[in-house]
Amino acid sequence: MKNIILASASAQRKKLFDLAGIKFTVKPSKAKEVQKITSTCSALVKHNALLKAHDVAARLKEGIVVGADTIVYAGGGKIIGKPKDLKDAKRILKILFSRPQWVYTGVAVVDAATKDELVDYEKTKVFMHKLSDKEIDRYHRVTSPLDKAGGFDIEGRGGLFINRIEGCYSNVIGLPMAKLRVMLGDFGVEIL
Repeated sequence: MKNIILASASAQRKKLFDLAGIKFTVKPSKAKEVQKITSTCSALVKHNALLKAHDVAARLKEGIVVGADTIVYAGGGKIIGKPKDLKDAKRILKILFSRPQWVYTGVAVVDAATKDELVDYEKTKVFMHKLSDKEIDRYHRVTSPLDKAGGFDIEGRGGLFINRIEGCYSNVIGLPMAKLRVMLGDFGVEIL
């Protein structure tokens, strides 16, 4: 089997790889992400995912590198990434409670030896119940929002205030696994 390299230090992405039974190594990218939408959300996350995958692949002689980038789009040109601090995380959640939002994840797969690449994206619509300030504070005491786009986790206690989603569940965690399985298959990597 080909060596799979995850170009991310994300605990959520590592957990998704583990749950899928993928044997992999982690080599976080040092690439500087673009933070502004210049055309579309999908173009932004695909660009950043490819940037990260290329950065890691350039340092390797072989292996299949997976890069990813996730943002939350709240409409009106407003991208929500990871909160700066707890105050910012609370502000972000209040925005997200006010209307549905889209979670976009770009996925790039690069063969370090051949330089062949695939890039795609997934989007999922998320609907949340409103929380009080006290509930937000309690949530933040048990779940750190600082390492998550949008500052929430669907797979943990955040699932208690996510009313429903339309689209890929694992995308909201940070990596659309069904899409990744198909992309890796194009590189001769069979997960199932």
